Amino acid sequence: MRPRASAPPTVALYAAGQLPAYLRPTLVGRLTGGLGLTSTQAGALGSTLLLASAAAALLLAGRVTALGPGRTARTGLGLLGLGCALAATGPHLPLLAAALATAGLGAGTAIAVATTALAGAPDPHRTTVRALLATSGTAAGLYLLLPHFGTGPAAPFTAVALTALAAAVPTGGRPDRRSGPARALRRGTPVKRGAGTRTGAAVALILTVPFWSMAQNALWGISGQLGHRQAGLGEGALGLVFALALFGGLLGVTAAGALGSRIGRALPIGLGTLVIAGCALLTGTARGPVAFTTGELLWNLLHPLVLSHLLGLAAALDPSGRRAVQTTAASALGVACGPLVGTALASGVGYPGTGALLAALLAVGAGPLTLAALPRGPRRSLVPGPASVRPPRRRTTGRRPAGTGPAVRRTVAHPAPARPTDVRPVAARPVVRIPEQRRPAPTAHPDEHPDSSRTARSGYASSSARNSASRSTPDGSSLT
Repeated sequence: MRPRASAPPTVALYAAGQLPAYLRPTLVGRLTGGLGLTSTQAGALGSTLLLASAAAALLLAGRVTALGPGRTARTGLGLLGLGCALAATGPHLPLLAAALATAGLGAGTAIAVATTALAGAPDPHRTTVRALLATSGTAAGLYLLLPHFGTGPAAPFTAVALTALAAAVPTGGRPDRRSGPARALRRGTPVKRGAGTRTGAAVALILTVPFWSMAQNALWGISGQLGHRQAGLGEGALGLVFALALFGGLLGVTAAGALGSRIGRALPIGLGTLVIAGCALLTGTARGPVAFTTGELLWNLLHPLVLSHLLGLAAALDPSGRRAVQTTAASALGVACGPLVGTALASGVGYPGTGALLAALLAVGAGPLTLAALPRGPRRSLVPGPASVRPPRRRTTGRRPAGTGPAVRRTVAHPAPARPTDVRPVAARPVVRIPEQRRPAPTAHPDEHPDSSRTARSGYASSSARNSASRSTPDGSSLT
């Protein structure tokens, strides 16, 4: 029987699956300019890709190990590469929608496998930070290279397809059996399912993350129009601000890796979300370049830091990876719905009102996220490991046999029977007195044989009787 093929490297797999979401502005923009689609049609196609990705991740949550990580990951990368390669040819709208849906299914499959592996890593937070850093670095490099390859949709979709192909290249070696639930079972770490997980915290996290992600992506979707129309920035200045914001995101990922979980997760998640809410309010109400730039830079610096702690929290709630996959899929739902919500709010209440509403939504969401991240007491392991085998219980009993001194404390192991060599105290025998004899007969020592004691006493009595008979005769005269 052939062993299962090893899964692609986790960091590369995660970067390939998340790359379409990171390149979404460029992908949607190239569809609008290169294929002549309207903004609404291009936005709907971009949302189709992200919604398909979220649906695939949700369907595969908790099932990656049973399906086989290696086979599932390469299937997802194949679908992602096929869909992007087909979209790069610029087909008509129905075929383009099918291609993007296929690419989204492949991206979600790759994300599900990668997130499951991240949750089973020895240090999920630092591994997640490395994956985010690789994704941000790849996206930043493509943002710098893509303008040199024309304005059509072929360049960005081809880049995503090539990234998926590179991630699917086998690295050789034996399958990695040290990650995921199998590693946890082998080392005795509890794989928490059902009652073993913090269900309330996981539900609060999964239900709040879509709104957390949607609010930020709604503001990001209208940031260009907001900076140009309300803050008064030109195209060159606006591009510089966005470039600095992307660089700030890389710094945020690096800071998250350096910070780790030294101060826990509740403080970075709660306080970071509140500061992001303040940045959304500052950006939405900015009337000049300074306020707009400050809000954008600080916001993009904190977003990856808080996101890494959210993913680390999801991995800690369930090392099997199910909650981490669900959290990632929920975030993808928010990313898909964000631009539509931002456009609708901006056309309804204006940019300042949009910033205020999104800031309020983030501030309200900071409460459940902080409660979910608060540490709890130790939980009992559901999977017994080597350390859970207890020695037989030992009970100390005290007995006071009749006629003996103070109680002798003995340690009895249950259910093992008493050993034959156990010495039990024996009650002292009554003193034997011989008539006309003042001294009592000696008592046999406990270690002596009972027959020897009886023989000694009988011999002593016989000798005493003979002595008495030798001193007198029946007529009363003495023999001596």
